[in-house]
Amino acid sequence: MRVAVTGAGGRLGRALVAALADSPFTGLAGPLAWTRAELDLDDPEPVAARLDAGAVEAVVHAAAWTDVDGCARDPDLAHRRNGDATGVLARACAARGTDLVIVSTNEVFDGRRRDGRGYEPGDPVGPINSYGRSKLAGERAAVEAYATGAGSGVLAIVRTAWLYGPPGNDFPAKILAAAHRARAAGEPLKLVGDETGSPTYTVDLAEAIAELLGSGEMGGTYHVVNAGAVSRAGWAREVLRRVNVVVRTEEVPAATWPRASTPPLWAVLEPSALPSAEPMRPWQQALADYVPFLVRGA
Repeated sequence: MRVAVTGAGGRLGRALVAALADSPFTGLAGPLAWTRAELDLDDPEPVAARLDAGAVEAVVHAAAWTDVDGCARDPDLAHRRNGDATGVLARACAARGTDLVIVSTNEVFDGRRRDGRGYEPGDPVGPINSYGRSKLAGERAAVEAYATGAGSGVLAIVRTAWLYGPPGNDFPAKILAAAHRARAAGEPLKLVGDETGSPTYTVDLAEAIAELLGSGEMGGTYHVVNAGAVSRAGWAREVLRRVNVVVRTEEVPAATWPRASTPPLWAVLEPSALPSAEPMRPWQQALADYVPFLVRGA
């Protein structure tokens, strides 16, 4: 199968290229790694010709504008990059019978759930910020393209949450840096206690998407996250415990730091069953695998 990965230079894109390169169904050549030069979200129209030139049979669309505060400051640009551009790609893929996996987000939900359960794919959506609205627009554009397209391709929507992984500059790395600053200043490290989510390791997500593609059974919407749920504060404390950094901590509400975007306070997704029926491992185990990289980059 000739697979192209958009956003191949990003955090998830790199993990996807690695996972697909190790997958037997992509052959000796491995996947096509499409960076911005191959798919520019500000000018997506040439993608149709690129699909033809590469004889692409499946696309994993990981490219996105993920700066949630930037999306809040410029919602029109967010919609063009995450909504309209996804629609252009989806229509091109659907017309050619090309399978498409688009990566979406927990932020299509409002985060106001209070029953302690994770959101399932069929639960009502209702994004409360521009990033979530733009990603939902992309989902809907893709669904429409495959509903009306003449080809025989299959669409899968993979929602995920709280991604972290190489090359760093993610939540664990930022917490570690903040802990060192707080300890040097003799102050407590303030941690957000009222946001809860599903921390997800890019390596695990990429392997799950590769499994979906290789199974021949994909189609529909999936929630793909590491198992379990934790607050930002709890996640931060586990990071510090794993790297043996001791610092005083203090839990505060997210509103302590005003920002352009409003994140959903309950960002937990209920993991979907994958074709192998093997569940995603707990987030704590995934984090343990990331710690050696995190320590080397500190």
